[in-house]
Amino acid sequence: MKTINDYLTIKEFNEVLFENKKIEISKELIDRVNNCYDFLQSFSKNKVIYGVNTGFGPMAQYRIQEQDQLQLQYNLIRSHSSGTGQPLSAEHVKASILARLNSLSLGKSGIHISVIELMRELINRDITPLMFAHGGVGASGDLVQLAHLALVLIGEGEVFYRGERRETKAVFQELGLTPIEIKLREGLALINGTSVMTGIGIVNTYKAQKLIDWSIKASCFINELVQAYDDHFSVELNQAKLHEGQRDVAQAMRNHLADSQLIRRRHEHLYNGNNSEDIFKEKVQEYYSLRCVPQILGPIFDTVRSVEAILEKEINSANDNPIVDVATQHVYHGGNFHGDYISLEMDRLKLVVTKLSMLAERQLNYLLNSKINELLPPFVNLGKLGFNFGMQGVQFTATSTTAENQALSTSMYVHSIPNNNDNQDIVSMGTNAAVICSKVIENAFEVLAIEWITIAQAVEALDIEDRLSSASRSVYRELRELVPVFKEDIVMYPIVNNVKEYLIK
Repeated sequence: MKTINDYLTIKEFNEVLFENKKIEISKELIDRVNNCYDFLQSFSKNKVIYGVNTGFGPMAQYRIQEQDQLQLQYNLIRSHSSGTGQPLSAEHVKASILARLNSLSLGKSGIHISVIELMRELINRDITPLMFAHGGVGASGDLVQLAHLALVLIGEGEVFYRGERRETKAVFQELGLTPIEIKLREGLALINGTSVMTGIGIVNTYKAQKLIDWSIKASCFINELVQAYDDHFSVELNQAKLHEGQRDVAQAMRNHLADSQLIRRRHEHLYNGNNSEDIFKEKVQEYYSLRCVPQILGPIFDTVRSVEAILEKEINSANDNPIVDVATQHVYHGGNFHGDYISLEMDRLKLVVTKLSMLAERQLNYLLNSKINELLPPFVNLGKLGFNFGMQGVQFTATSTTAENQALSTSMYVHSIPNNNDNQDIVSMGTNAAVICSKVIENAFEVLAIEWITIAQAVEALDIEDRLSSASRSVYRELRELVPVFKEDIVMYPIVNNVKEYLIK
């Protein structure tokens, strides 16, 4: 059980999301939200407060009479429930709800506590509102996607529950849940924020870290396959550069390869004075995709950490408009809903994940091309050359998927399109950035899955299992539960999908 109070770390967020921890709300949170609600209800009388007694966006110049103010909120929710495309995944939706709950819990939005309580029930009971990938421009936040959440909270729309897509009303009746009743400005407060792009962003960083870990392990494996020298991941070489990510990647490689019987020491082979050849039979140093792993994965490692720091600040920020400040007894109008911080970070993240997939594709090509590795049969084909195909077919998939990542890495952050009668004249496109980033991450897992199948076949081709590091042997044996040694040609797509799921879990 995780009690939501005043600050939620990424680690705690991920525990709720991926370990299915239940959440509870503290008394301090309840008091804070109630105090803010009571203040705004009193303060808004006889004042012009955006979204309480005015229209929205470019319609803010129109006063809304008191008898119509609550209906205005319902109108906003229903009219903006206009998403299209694929439904967001259950983990993306759950992350979005948790991010919105935490932001509204800060007591800066003037909402009724019933909103927090019902969102808690959605999370704890694994009720997934139907929310779509297309719709948000990320300026007044994730208006369209969050409207679909708000639609469920008022008892309308659809949800996924226990694997079925159903009417919200029926699921609530079955579980004894009561929809919220709009009290003041719940419609605007629910949809006016960056919680969808931020929630998806946190899922993205969680998975990106897994990609880094698997990429490091794959790189270690390949260095073992070719019996590479150890100095490119040495302490001395990597301490000569001051970047933490590079140093951390090199340290992870040293840990993984500590007891390998295949990695060689340069001083034992090339520094011993016994080599008088004019043309060296053994490589003096490896291709970049093997030798420069700390320098390539290092900035990716650093980027994921820095993106996480921004996301953690955002989930603990009030990203509504206006901001209700009980301490100063004032309401401040502005643009905290704008998603530029998250849009930029999602662009950065997808760039580095694309580079990771490019590294995996180049390492894969190295293993499959016998002319450059001078070690393995073409396409790591364990069958009859010319008759069997080995990994030849799946290389096409890895190459095309990497190419798609390169195309998807075009920035969304700089693709603002004015809309909303030019009221939103510069927008973040942060929701699109987060969704596209998640696609890039999924693609990267597919490329890595193909690389790992190839690595497993290469171990068999060279018959080196007993000389691998203990860390490599452990992974190899788990892989062999999913990937049988094959010489004859087999249908590959189920194996690729199984390995992909293994890497993601």
